[in-house]
Amino acid sequence: MQRMPIALDQLPDDVDALKALVAEQVARNEQLHSRVITLQEQLNLALARRYAASSEKLAPDQIRLFDEAEFEVQAGTPTEDETITVPAHTRSKRGRKPLPETLPRVEVIHELPDAERICPHDGNPLTEIGEVTSEQLDIIPAKIQVIRHIRKQYACRCGQCIKTAALPLQPIPKSLASPGLLAHITVSKDQDALPLYRQEKILQRIGVDLPRATLANWMIQAGILIQPVINLLRDRLLGYDILQMDETPVQVLKEPGKTAQSKSYLWLQRGGPPEQSVVLYDYDPGRGQEVPKRLLAGFTGYLQTDGYDGYNAVVAINNLTHVGCMAHARRKFDEAIKAQGKKQPASKAHRGLALIRKLYRVEKQARKLTPEERHAHRQRHALPILDELRSWLDE
Repeated sequence: MQRMPIALDQLPDDVDALKALVAEQVARNEQLHSRVITLQEQLNLALARRYAASSEKLAPDQIRLFDEAEFEVQAGTPTEDETITVPAHTRSKRGRKPLPETLPRVEVIHELPDAERICPHDGNPLTEIGEVTSEQLDIIPAKIQVIRHIRKQYACRCGQCIKTAALPLQPIPKSLASPGLLAHITVSKDQDALPLYRQEKILQRIGVDLPRATLANWMIQAGILIQPVINLLRDRLLGYDILQMDETPVQVLKEPGKTAQSKSYLWLQRGGPPEQSVVLYDYDPGRGQEVPKRLLAGFTGYLQTDGYDGYNAVVAINNLTHVGCMAHARRKFDEAIKAQGKKQPASKAHRGLALIRKLYRVEKQARKLTPEERHAHRQRHALPILDELRSWLDE
């Protein structure tokens, strides 16, 4: 309980008692000062989240505040004792890239009219001596057609045997949708981010009336049809020993037992062999620990997630190695910098963010390497940075 201020005429005359009061006041002032700093940092962070740019990148000028050479040297830039072999001067040809040779070519011949094939100097007819060729890229708008299935019928003279040719298996029986149309609608929606209501308008422009409710029903049926493929992908995903997982909120309209404003979740999983990774999405109304327990049943190895504690149960049950996320760690350093305010000198948070920036640069260099080359590149360049980051945090 905080002591009330003492009036001057009530101060004790004893020196030791006065010293005790002074010491108590100093401690109280330090607590208040610490609280003021904390509240100011919270205010700075709140203002930054509301008004400042959301980027977590560290400006180069902030790195130079450390006055350390390693932060100035860009990855891949040679040091003084390295040499570079400069090839002979070559000049790349400017201009457009050639069109792919795999595209079909349609030749359009342009000839002079007969009246212009006469020389204006002596009146003799002109002779063809060559040609000048140029190419344009053309596109034919989506072609829609109707497939008529004509099933022949056969009968015997006896009048007791009639046979009809079987119709090939269809994705959705008794539906207007051919396999090609289903694939087009699915790719347009999921890969090209073209909502069903826009696809409905596009089809209407070419004279086909397909309500979005029909398209939505087809999407549901296609999802059921592809389930065996998803099962095989999940087997491959869980069969490898490294898996990344995250969840993101979505709003679902007219979900039983939930209001439209409540949150549901898409759970993302990425893993499998490096040369052929697997990405799977799963929907669930909740965010509880039962979801990752269900999705990761039988998985062993390394699980990389953010700091959400909903994964802790499956980590314990499956005896997994829980790996953190560098992007979330970087965010904490960035928030610490924003909380300090703009005019504060460089701090330990700046140094941490600069080291993480170097890690990201290493990853950018390794992006196009093979898995074996990427591992060697990380061991050579990223591991020393991680060791420095760990030792610095332990200081």
